Amino acid sequence: MPRRINFINPFGTTAYDDLIQETLTHYAMQDTQLEVTHLEGCPADMDYFYPKHMVEAALFEAVRKSEEDGFDAVIVGCCYDPGVMVSRELVNIPVIGPFEASLNMLSFYGRTAVIVADHVKAGSQMKDNVKLYGASDRILGLDVIDWYVKDMVLDTSAVAHDVVEQTAKSIERTGAEAVILNCTIIAASYQKFLMDGGEPAPFPILNPNLMALGMAETLANLYQKGNYHVSRLGYYGQPKDRHFQAVTEVTLQAWRNAKPNLVSSYIAE
Repeated sequence: MPRRINFINPFGTTAYDDLIQETLTHYAMQDTQLEVTHLEGCPADMDYFYPKHMVEAALFEAVRKSEEDGFDAVIVGCCYDPGVMVSRELVNIPVIGPFEASLNMLSFYGRTAVIVADHVKAGSQMKDNVKLYGASDRILGLDVIDWYVKDMVLDTSAVAHDVVEQTAKSIERTGAEAVILNCTIIAASYQKFLMDGGEPAPFPILNPNLMALGMAETLANLYQKGNYHVSRLGYYGQPKDRHFQAVTEVTLQAWRNAKPNLVSSYIAE
């Protein structure tokens, strides 16, 4: 039985779909059906926290619909891992965050790593996530290449060039054994460079898209065979109160009605 995985680009645009499809599908297992989708009615980026919260609200709907549509796992395609924890409260299928997956996979590549992110604001959030995931002793530093995602897709080769240059400096500066590219579009740009014949770095560079795909395939396989269950005893516990559920549905409908105005408001700013 094929595994169906939905890689959701958590952006209200199609701008990143083709790049992810091109650089990720090649690495999927033969019996994996990988679909790359995006969100509707929300901002096209989350470089700032305000649009990030709007994106997450739309994302929760997309994750729930993925389960309803028969997907066996979902990848939230941003290294902020937006909405991942909340989504696990909502559905029973595996929900994968690329950054969390990369940290979990790191020990198979090296003991320590340095993070290379897109810009300073994003880097600050990633430092917080390192602490959240309990990996502070294994991440030796963070550097940025000063790109924003909306610009990366316009010149992926330039992004890849900056990755090659910056990762070498980061390894030398920190003494880390590996690099985690902490942006899905940075990673896809570098992967495209490699697929086009570019010379790989002499040290491991973890592509969070591939790390997330590998974890999603493994957990989707376990889910299909009845051996993956989200614990509802604590952190991912689900509310059982009927009043709460009714209020949630009303709030969700209000959000759906407000989305166009919220997006217009953000763009106008």
